[in-house]
Amino acid sequence: MKKSKKLRRQELLSLPIQHVDFTMIDARPIMDARKGMRFVAGDTARALELYGQMLKNRECTVIMTIAGSAGAAGCLQIPTQMVRNNMVDAIVCTGAHIVDMTFFEALGFSHYQGSPSADDDDLRRLMIDRIYDTFIDENELRVCDETIYKIANSLPPRAYSSREFIKEMGRYLLEEKPAAKDSLVLAAYECDVPIFVPAFSDCSAGFGLTKHQVKRPDKHLTIDPVKDFRELTEIVVKAGLGGGSTGLFMIGGGSPKNFAQDTVVCAEMLGHKVSMHKYAVQITVADVRDGACSSSTLKEANSWGKVEQSGEQMVFAEATTVWPEIMSAAYHSGWHQGRTNKNFSEWLDRGGLSADR
Repeated sequence: MKKSKKLRRQELLSLPIQHVDFTMIDARPIMDARKGMRFVAGDTARALELYGQMLKNRECTVIMTIAGSAGAAGCLQIPTQMVRNNMVDAIVCTGAHIVDMTFFEALGFSHYQGSPSADDDDLRRLMIDRIYDTFIDENELRVCDETIYKIANSLPPRAYSSREFIKEMGRYLLEEKPAAKDSLVLAAYECDVPIFVPAFSDCSAGFGLTKHQVKRPDKHLTIDPVKDFRELTEIVVKAGLGGGSTGLFMIGGGSPKNFAQDTVVCAEMLGHKVSMHKYAVQITVADVRDGACSSSTLKEANSWGKVEQSGEQMVFAEATTVWPEIMSAAYHSGWHQGRTNKNFSEWLDRGGLSADR
């Protein structure tokens, strides 16, 4: 007997993704063992070493970039725990990670364990979207779209950086979903850590914001990506004052990676004396031979004046296999203890560099 559509949906959306908690796992022994190994194991050990240098250097500002779908696969808690444990100072993400993953789950929804061999025509009929071997309920995604629309309607019409709008998303969660402590959006709001999404419309936010503009043609807000770039550049400039430095920890590549790297060049163009990013780690599966590699290798970035060559490490691995271990080993090593919150979001709200003058 053919199963009903409702029963088939319930069957496919029955096993929620379990997100890893790196504070509950001590990966130091395996990471110590990898120091004497080569290939990806050795690269991962050096990535941990460089990240440790970022944390131990109290004058270093740590900027994390996230692209790809590792969050949907079980890594959503990792950046949240990094924020709450003062292991990162600013974040640049894809809209998918912030809206379709972390904000979506904060609203009470889940990603589900699926299969890459599922019948995609069948999934479409059932209103189930697939991210490789994970499933997500399209009907619930549309609730997320409508929530973005609701937030936009509540704000004064003007140009916002994505950081400013994501901060309002955090305020909404605090007021409406205060139990969503595992959400990066809420954690960043409570800990005053700025999140930038340079391509903010390339996710569920785009649907909600488009509806907002269509419904309010003469009185609507806009998201200004140039303001994003200026604000992050100001963070890099402030970080370099008095001999400070910056370090990048990057998951995937794409626009978040290039956006964060380019701030050094932009700062120089604006007349500021800044150093290249002192440290840079990238975890990626992109190939280098076609000149892409999610916006180039880190050695290549050195030729553009973005990253110091002595402090970079590429890790060619799928992020879910190494990201939790690196963060676990760093956390249990205690390198983050004693780091102070830089409160960059509040500083930007006060005017950033212009307010300091």
